[in-house]
Amino acid sequence: MKNKIFDTTNDWSGLVTRLSIGLVLFPHGAQQMLGLFGGYGFTGTMGFLTDTMHLPWIIAFLVITIQFFGSVSLVTGFASRLWSIAIVVIFTGTIFTAHIGNGFFMNWYGTQKGEGFEYALLVIGLSIATLINGSGKYSIDHIVFKG
Repeated sequence: MKNKIFDTTNDWSGLVTRLSIGLVLFPHGAQQMLGLFGGYGFTGTMGFLTDTMHLPWIIAFLVITIQFFGSVSLVTGFASRLWSIAIVVIFTGTIFTAHIGNGFFMNWYGTQKGEGFEYALLVIGLSIATLINGSGKYSIDHIVFKG
């Protein structure tokens, strides 16, 4: 089991995909968990996800923790495959609960009622690439598996 989770080639593609996802998701996770970058913090985000979006509290909790701890883990390259699976699940859910009714495109010009799902598809694609390839160069996974 350890091999399936931590095994990774020491290549650049794993580094690029995990850093792309991790660095893009970190500000979102930090908004939700800590209230940084203009976010509402844990309590405010839990309230929005449970009261406005009508998600069960456990799903709201998982969304916040996966985006925050998952992004940090991806940047460091720790258990990237596990975090990638979790990110695919929450962003698939995000598409169907919040974005599919707004079409494909992001709301670049402020003319839609909300955001489309193109961003979520990119995150899913990068997460699947990380799931397949592993963490790559300069990762904790490489140190754990090779050590």
